[in-house]
Amino acid sequence: MIGPAIVQSDRSVLLEVAHPGFDAARAQLTRFAELEKSPEHVHTYRITAVSLWNAAAAGMPAPAITTALEELSRYPVPQPVLADVHDLCARYGRLRLVAADDGGLRLVADTAALLVEVARWPEVAGLLAGSDDATTAIVSPAARGALKQALVTVGWPVRDDAPYVDGAPLALVLADAVELRAYQQDADRAGEQAGAGVVVLPCGAGKTIVGLAAIARLQCETLIVTSNQASVDQWQRELLTKTTVAPGHVGEYTGRRKELRPVTVTTYQLLTHRPRKDGGFPHLDLFERREWGLVIYDEVHLLPAPVFRATARIQARRRLGLTATLIREDGAEPLVFTLVGPKCYDTAWRELEDAGWIAGAECAEVRVAFDEGRQMGYALAEPKERFRLAATNPAKLALTEQLLSRHEGRQALVIGTYVQQLRELAERLEAPLITGQTPVAERARLYDRFRNGELPVLVVSKVANFALDLPSASVAVQVSGTYGSRQEEAQRLGRLLRPKDGDNRAWFYTLVTRDTEEQDAAHRRQRFLAEQGYHYTVLSSEDLVPTAAVS
Repeated sequence: MIGPAIVQSDRSVLLEVAHPGFDAARAQLTRFAELEKSPEHVHTYRITAVSLWNAAAAGMPAPAITTALEELSRYPVPQPVLADVHDLCARYGRLRLVAADDGGLRLVADTAALLVEVARWPEVAGLLAGSDDATTAIVSPAARGALKQALVTVGWPVRDDAPYVDGAPLALVLADAVELRAYQQDADRAGEQAGAGVVVLPCGAGKTIVGLAAIARLQCETLIVTSNQASVDQWQRELLTKTTVAPGHVGEYTGRRKELRPVTVTTYQLLTHRPRKDGGFPHLDLFERREWGLVIYDEVHLLPAPVFRATARIQARRRLGLTATLIREDGAEPLVFTLVGPKCYDTAWRELEDAGWIAGAECAEVRVAFDEGRQMGYALAEPKERFRLAATNPAKLALTEQLLSRHEGRQALVIGTYVQQLRELAERLEAPLITGQTPVAERARLYDRFRNGELPVLVVSKVANFALDLPSASVAVQVSGTYGSRQEEAQRLGRLLRPKDGDNRAWFYTLVTRDTEEQDAAHRRQRFLAEQGYHYTVLSSEDLVPTAAVS
C-alpha cells in the first residue's frame, strides 16, 4: 500500500485524511511534528526544532523518527529532511546540567568547541561563572532556569540532569476507591521518569488524578497553580476525597483566603496580581515560601509571563504541567518546554473516546445570515468592529433555542464571549447566567445545582473555559468566541467530554455568521480539534427547520 503522507524538503508533511492509514500516521506524526493546517482532505504538519527536542526528551531517537517518515511517505523522503532530523535530535543531550561537589551546578558539553560556541552568545555568557576545564562551565544554581531558557533561544537545548530537592515530607496515599486507568498509569510513569514535564490529556480524561498520583508517589509538600477559583475548589475536593491527606493540610492561597499549608492551591491570576500597573508582583514569592517538593501547573498552556520568570527561579523543584493542549496563541511553547519541562505524555482524544473513557462528541458549525439591514451595517463598520458585530448577530438567539429543543432532556451549556449577548440569551431561555462579575459563592451554587440536575441550561461566559467539572453537560452551544483561538475551542468542547451514563454522547454547536470574519476565525479555531480526529459538520440555520429531536 502506498503511504498516506508526503514529506517535503521544507520539513512539512502532507497527510491524506482519506487514506486507511490516516489514524495510525497521525498518532506517529504528533510525536515529533506540529499540526499547521487541517482542511478536509490533506493535513499539514511541520517538523520543528522544538517538536524534535520534545520527541528526543520523551525517548524517541532520530532513527525512530526517520524510520517513521520513510514508512509513512508515499515518495522518498528528501535527504536534507533526514539529515535535519538527525542533527536537531542530536543537539538534545550534547549539553547537560549536572550537580557539582561544591553544591553548585556545571554546564557540561560533549566537546570543548561546543562550549566555546554557546559561551560566545551574550545571552549565555552572562550566566556562566568561569570554567573547570575545557568542556565544563560553572553555573550558579540561581541561574539554572535562565540558562536553560537562553540555550533554547540560541538553538542548543540543555538536558537537565541536576537533582531535584525532595521538599518537606507529606504522608498521603490515594484512597482505596481510586484506581488509575492504564493511560493515567502511563502518564504518571512518564512524569516520574522525566522528573519535570508536561502531560497532555483531553478534558474529562482525569488529568487531576494524574496530579494526585504524582503527589502520592513523591510524598512531599506541593504547590498547585490553576486557572480560577472554581478549579481551586475542585482540586481541594479531589484532594480530600481521593487521597488520605488530612483536611488541615490542604489550603488555598487566593483572594478569598490566604493559607499556606503542605498542599496549597492558588491561581495564575493571584500570582500575577499587582497593586499598581507599574509595581511588582507581591505574591510571586509563594513559590519559595515553603519547601515545595513538587509544583503542579494545571492548564499549563495558560502560564503567564511573570509566572514563567518565577518558575525559572525554582528549577530545583520537580514540576508537572497538565493540559488538554499545548497550543499557546502567543507562540511561547518553547518556554513551557524549557521551564516546566518537555512533553512527556500525550494520547489521541479519539483513542480515549473509542475506549469509552470520554464522551463521543459530534461537532457542528451552524451558519446563520445577517438580516439585510445588519449586513449593510457590517459592510460599513470599522475593521475592529466587524468581528463583534458578526459574533453578536441577533439571529443567533432564536437559533440557540432551536438547537436546545433538538436535545430536550439533556443538560446544556450556552457559552459566549460578549456579556450583553449572554444576558439576552439567559433572559430568553429563563436560565441563570455566570460571568466574571458573578460572585464566587454564587458561581459555586449554580454549578452545584447544574451538577445535581436542577438546572437544564446554564449560560456561561469565558470564566467557564477552563478547569470546570460539569460531567452531566452533554450539549454546548457556542454563540461567540475569542477570534481564532484554537485553545479556547478545545477547552469549550472539553466541557462536554466527561463520560456520560447511557449512550456516552455529546453535541457541540458553534454558531457563525455567514460571509464574515467570524466564519474565517471559526476555521482557525477548529484546527487543533481536527488534529484529534474531530470533524465539523457545517449546517445552515435553514437546515434546522422544522426542528427535529436528536435522541
